[in-house]
Amino acid sequence: MEGHSHCLSSTITTLLLLLSAISVPNPVFGTATCDFPAIFNFGDSNSDTGGLSAAFGQVGPPHGESYFHHPAGRYCDGRLVVDFIAESLGLPYLSAYLDAVGSNFTHGANFATAGSTVRPQNTTLQQSGYSPFSLNVQFNQFSDFHRRSQFYRNQGGVFKGLLPEGEDFSRALYTFDIGQNDLTAGYFLNMSTDQVRAYVPDVLDQFSVVVKSIYAQGGRSFWIHNTGPVGCLPYVMDRLPIMAGQVDKAGCASPFNEVAQYFNKKLKEAVGRLRMDLPLAALTYVDVYSLKYSLISQAHHYGFVHPLQACCGHGGKYNFNPHVWCGRKITVHGKEVLVGKPCQDPSVAINWDGVHFTQAANKWVFDRIVDGSFSDPPIPLKMACHRHPPSTLK
Repeated sequence: MEGHSHCLSSTITTLLLLLSAISVPNPVFGTATCDFPAIFNFGDSNSDTGGLSAAFGQVGPPHGESYFHHPAGRYCDGRLVVDFIAESLGLPYLSAYLDAVGSNFTHGANFATAGSTVRPQNTTLQQSGYSPFSLNVQFNQFSDFHRRSQFYRNQGGVFKGLLPEGEDFSRALYTFDIGQNDLTAGYFLNMSTDQVRAYVPDVLDQFSVVVKSIYAQGGRSFWIHNTGPVGCLPYVMDRLPIMAGQVDKAGCASPFNEVAQYFNKKLKEAVGRLRMDLPLAALTYVDVYSLKYSLISQAHHYGFVHPLQACCGHGGKYNFNPHVWCGRKITVHGKEVLVGKPCQDPSVAINWDGVHFTQAANKWVFDRIVDGSFSDPPIPLKMACHRHPPSTLK
């Protein structure tokens, strides 16, 4: 009788645990919409909301003109994809970690800086244009922020309203958009395509180390963008030699895009390995390359014009001059004259300044990734805390 009682008790306990598991959505395996209280972003100029400006001087006008109506630390006429991500999750725009003035980190922080790479570059910003804040440095900043923010928040006062709660770090969305500069860095050092391809595995090994390190600190939800078609960017096509036979039907430089596609293939494989190594993590790989190339190659179909020209720049085939950047002024007869002028209507332009997308193009891309259509697994942004799409869990 005692044995039957013990068996019944064990059965009831098991049923209660199962009911508990069913009634409480699992942050990794469930199907409920995620409640992300914060975003922590890592990347380059494609998602920099003021980091490089805080460190090396504010980016000037006409950047920011289409939305903020003044420079806002972004290399764009307005908002970036990361801004639209924050908007869609009901969160404020991310403050740059490096920005000491006017920042609020209650709902996350942005560690991205323009010119950042995954691998540290053996050069300076002045020499090459590449940021000293490579991905490993960005992680170190995050780690320091994670620890120190809780120390100061626990002291109360003004800090409590400016810093995230401790549990937000495990519930946050960790976003990544980095790798483009690792590819162009090699080309600008006169490396061959084979030489650039050869170091891609090392770039992704270092990327994986950072993701694992964030996981070790409690991070669980990762939204990872692949890199875009660098061979369609004016600053690449203007500076690097290409032959007529290397130009594709969209007017882009095929060799550079092929390297980007190789990088993306290896990135997707790396994310797959991370899924095996990090059993509690939800890792979503987002194919922005396909969308960006589709937008550029079918610009007119989508209501855009001059897909390979910079909206803001000066002269040449691509309206890009590496010596006369967007916003550049010269002095004529003692007066400053704006030479790097913006185009009349940035809302129909794809490229803003020869390197970065316009707000309109960023919004176009975001609108197509938010529902998971270009994600692996095909999970919408608001469900990116789950490992599997809802359809596989029914």
